[in-house]
Parts: sequence; structure tokens; C-alpha cells
Amino acid sequence: MADDTSIFIGASRKPDDSYQRAENLLLQYGNRHGLVTGATGTGKTVTLQILAEGFSNAGVPVFCADIKGDLSGITMMGTAQDFLVKRAEQVKLDPYEFQEFPVIFWDLFGEQGHPIRATVSEMGPLLLSRLMNLSEAQEGIMNIAFRIADEEGLLLLDLKDLQALLANIADRAQEIGARYGNVTKPSVGAIQRTLLVLEQQGATNFFGEPALRIADIMRTTRDGRGAISVLAADKLMANPRLYATFLLWLMSELFEELPEVGDPDKPKLVFFFDEAHLLFDDAPKVLIDRVEQVVRLIRSKGVGVYFVTQNPLDIPETVLAQLGNRVQHALRAYTPREQKAVRTAAETFRPNPDFDCATVITQLGTGEALVSTLEAKGAPSMVQRTLVRPPSSRLGPITPDERRKLITESPVAGQYDQTIDRESAFEMLQKKAKDALDAEAQQQESGRSRWTIPGFGNDDPAPQTTGRAPARRASNRQTVAEAAIKSVVRSVGSSVGRAIVRGILGSLARGR
Repeated sequence: MADDTSIFIGASRKPDDSYQRAENLLLQYGNRHGLVTGATGTGKTVTLQILAEGFSNAGVPVFCADIKGDLSGITMMGTAQDFLVKRAEQVKLDPYEFQEFPVIFWDLFGEQGHPIRATVSEMGPLLLSRLMNLSEAQEGIMNIAFRIADEEGLLLLDLKDLQALLANIADRAQEIGARYGNVTKPSVGAIQRTLLVLEQQGATNFFGEPALRIADIMRTTRDGRGAISVLAADKLMANPRLYATFLLWLMSELFEELPEVGDPDKPKLVFFFDEAHLLFDDAPKVLIDRVEQVVRLIRSKGVGVYFVTQNPLDIPETVLAQLGNRVQHALRAYTPREQKAVRTAAETFRPNPDFDCATVITQLGTGEALVSTLEAKGAPSMVQRTLVRPPSSRLGPITPDERRKLITESPVAGQYDQTIDRESAFEMLQKKAKDALDAEAQQQESGRSRWTIPGFGNDDPAPQTTGRAPARRASNRQTVAEAAIKSVVRSVGSSVGRAIVRGILGSLARGR
């Protein structure tokens, strides 16, 4: 049975289906990441729920997405039901106690939880290009746009800031192209049209301030339990690319902000990435390489990342190799791809001479799984056929009234409700353009209102009648408008631009 150094997952079974032993996940290896896989309806959500409960009771904050709404019940105390009590007896969970857990609800749309936002600058060009599915050439322009913003001190907080910057870049295409490479107006226009689609899909709600503070998903309660942050993702799944990009950004923020802690006695945070295939579907190799790098390195920050998906083939091999704790629910094997997935899953386990993994994977019942966790010295345990323990909290979703009450009483209530729209790139570029136009108009007005005395040398020269074209501007001097814009750019860029540093996934690497 679990103690204060481990999480009780369930009980393994002997070949005759009798009780064998308790299967636990050691907290000291909780940051060595994990994988929960299985076909629809095999019990992945309940496994996620009991793992979240275990980490919370151990004082470890948890962040997870609620794809179908079922996970919200973790905030309510469970009730005795026959099949739950029977399962508790089968795994020798005695006493089987019911419990409610501290939960903070979040929602990118602000409907089923506290609004959750990030700024465009924090997102960075790589993740934003992934979100917008930009071509290689368009991604190059996006990188140039962020470089210009960083150099010129233009704050990119929301989508209108990015729109304004792109319009500015299109106007300065020749000047910018001479410094950074070809920037064409049609390519900029294509990015702007993609931004418009993004706005219509609801991304406007996500980009802006106040941005999420990492400390708010790493809270613990007064009794020492870790808060469970639940992201309402049922509506968000209508835009799966936004969902995947948001979770990638959050993982990147954790990586950039948290200090190195080595191998702690328990994780500082556990991060469940449900529907993990969305992260890697059609992702460019550079992004997959960087995700693999973050997964490999974030362990030393005390963060455990657990991928939840239907098929182990959804996870690239380079990432799969980093996942030490594994729970494999039943898989179907009707198609060649499904048969390959079964073989892949079976081959990743340390074999058990009592049964054939590939055969058992297709025979597992609901709430039953093959389990292998890291044992002493970090070696994987022999795979065991395991009955997963029943949860202590409610199975199934909470009601809308219960959700509203919990949101009102949340420790972050009122902190993210109102959008802040401070001066940023949109306003700064508008002001620059207005100042430049005013200066140009003032110069023209000054020239028109000038009065002269005939014969004193201030007369306008007589118009030439030789038939030649009008004389070109005598020098390459800038207009007042051009000078004003470049002066502001230089003064802002020199003081701010050099301070900008970006991390592995392109998000801002903030100073600690």
C-alpha cells in the first residue's frame, strides 16, 4: 500500500487472477515523466484522476486538461457505489475513504473557469507560427517581425499589436528587407489573413493581459495539499491547434521560469498533457526536436510531464524514450496500424515471464492496465497486469451551479477577470504615425504661409520653362516623417532591444 513516498495505483494480479501486490509510483521519480495510453472507454480518465489525487495528497500541484468535462468531479467528495466498493476490495484498498480535492478551474474563453491568457511576446515566433500553420517563408517573416519588435521596444500583447506591427513591416518592406532578407507584401498579407481567421476562432480571448502567473498553478493549500488546476477544454478542442500550442507554451514557461532543483523528493509540479497526439500531428521536425529537448531538461526543474493519448505511436520515439512511468490500458488491433501500436507498446515494457504483453494488451478490461514504474535507482519495474484503484473523489462531471460556486470561492478569484489593455505596439505605432504626419503637415503649412519682400532674396524661383522635368530632391535627406520614425526607433531599440532573450521554444526567457 502507498505511503508518504509513493502513490497507490492499484494491485497487480497473478496468472490465476488472484491478488499479487500493490503497484505504486514512487514520488522521487514522479518527475521522470510518464505515459497513459489506451483506446476510448478503457479508463484513461480515471487513471488520470487517481494520479492527480495522489500527487495532490502528496503536496504536489497538478495541471491537467478536462477534455470531456468528466474530470471536474475531482473537486467533489466521492460516494460509495457498488462497483467502486468492489474494486476497492479487489485491490485491498482499506480503508476506502472518500475525499474532495482543491481545484482551480481555468478556461481560455473565461466561461467555465478563470480566464487564462498569454501575451503574443511571451508566445514567441516559433509557437505562434505553429498555431497559425504558416509556411516556411511566412515563418521567416514572423521571426523578422519579432526581431523588429524586440529591437524597437514594441510590446506585443494582443493580436491587434501583431496586426499593427505586420502593417508597419509591410510599409517598410524595402528598408527591412535590406537588413533581414526579402519581405514581400503578399506574404505579410497572407499572415494577416491567417490572423483574422485566428481571431474568429476565439484566439483573441487568449492573447492579452493579465497573463497567467506560473505561481498560480503551483499553489498548495494550508493543509499541505497541492492544488489541481483543471483547464476546461471541451470547447477548446474545436481548435485543437490552439489547445496544443497553449499547452506547449505553458510547458515552455515552466521550463524558462523555474530554477534547477536536480532530483527532489517529489515533483514541484506535474503536468498532464491529454490528447497528446495533437502536439505532434504535422509538427515540423524543428518543433519536435525542441519539445524533446524541453521534456528531457525540464525534469531537473522538478516538473513531471505525463502524456495521455490513445496510441503510443502518437508520441515520437525521441520523446517516448524520456517517459519512465507507464500505464497501458487496452488497445484494439483491428487494423495494421493498431497491430503495430500493440507491438510497440508491448516492446517498451520490461517483459514479465508470466504473460505475453502483446496478447494481454488486447484483452484488458475497463479499469485494468499494464503498469510499469521506476523502482530503486530509476530502473523500470517488470510490467504487471494491474487493476486500477477507484478514485476517492466523484466520478463524472460537476453541475454548472457547483462550478460557479467554486470559481467564486477560488484563491485567484477576481485576479484575471478583467482584461488590461495598456499601451503597447498598436498604440505606439499609431502615435508614431500620427506624430510623423503632424510634423509633415506642420512643415508644409510653414512653407505655404511664408511671406517675402520682393527683391530681398526670399522670392520663390521662377518656374522653369525649358521643358525639362522638374528637378529631383537635391539630396537623399529624409522627410520629417521618416526622421521622426527612425529617431524614435533608435532611441527605444537601443535601450530595450538588447535586453530581450528567448528560450528553447521561442518564449521570453525572463530574468530570475
